[in-house]
Amino acid sequence: MSSHPTLQELTDCGVVAVMRGLDPETLVETGDALREGGVTTIEVTADSPGAIEGIRELADHFEGTEVHVGAGTVIDEETANAALRAGAQFVVSPSLHEEVIETCSRYGVVCAPGVMTPTEAVTAYEAGADVVKVFPAKTVGPSHVGAIKGPLGQIPIIPTGGVGPSNAQEYVEAGAVAVGAGGSLIDEDAIERGDFEVITENAAELVAAVEAGRDA
Repeated sequence: MSSHPTLQELTDCGVVAVMRGLDPETLVETGDALREGGVTTIEVTADSPGAIEGIRELADHFEGTEVHVGAGTVIDEETANAALRAGAQFVVSPSLHEEVIETCSRYGVVCAPGVMTPTEAVTAYEAGADVVKVFPAKTVGPSHVGAIKGPLGQIPIIPTGGVGPSNAQEYVEAGAVAVGAGGSLIDEDAIERGDFEVITENAAELVAAVEAGRDA
């Protein structure tokens, strides 16, 4: 596995928080709440309103800390470049786009393309991906991750989509280096009423589930 410091932080933490469609005014408070719960890798999806500015704001806010801010739902080179200029330290895609991988490799930024099959995983890794995102994980489950890891143990996998405290341990036991989570972490109702402690509690619960999987 790559020794890139961002990837190391991502795998050490074990959780990538996915922020999608949040009010830009709540990004920093949500990010602080996630950090308080032990989540130190935060992804802002590029299809969110004001995403690039949100990435810039979070990257500036967490500069000099252990928190790494990245961009998600990146499916073209133009968006990748915009995210990198805003300070994204990693780039995640829902699908496999070699031009995005190439852009990230050019600038030394961690890239996690979306894959589903062993063929896609190998194609992504050979193109320069640091880690692959099995997405949507909920349609295949932990056994699929384990099946890919069997012959392709050299490829780090982050399952995302339908992953939460109830099943994260199973994914890690199957071989995932980390998990990506949005809905199980980011309670939009709690954010709307300013109850950021809920976010912290969700984050801590998910981190604990990942650690349980590693200890199993």
